[in-house]
Amino acid sequence: MVTYDKLWETMKRRQLSQYRMIRYYGVSASQLGRLKKNMYVSTHTIEMLCDILECRMEDVLEYRPDKPAGKSEP
Repeated sequence: MVTYDKLWETMKRRQLSQYRMIRYYGVSASQLGRLKKNMYVSTHTIEMLCDILECRMEDVLEYRPDKPAGKSEP
């Protein structure tokens, strides 16, 4: 599962609100909504966020495996 918890932390550190992202950087409210719900977003969106925040991808998202890799269900 991919989570975007780090995005909100990075935005807070940079003192960048969701309103400012929408108003001044052209991020859509629906994209922010998808990010809040940890839903799929395109790599273009991730790239755009990294450009706006001047950060690395690791500062925006984190991968958390649902179950241990290589383990199959019985």
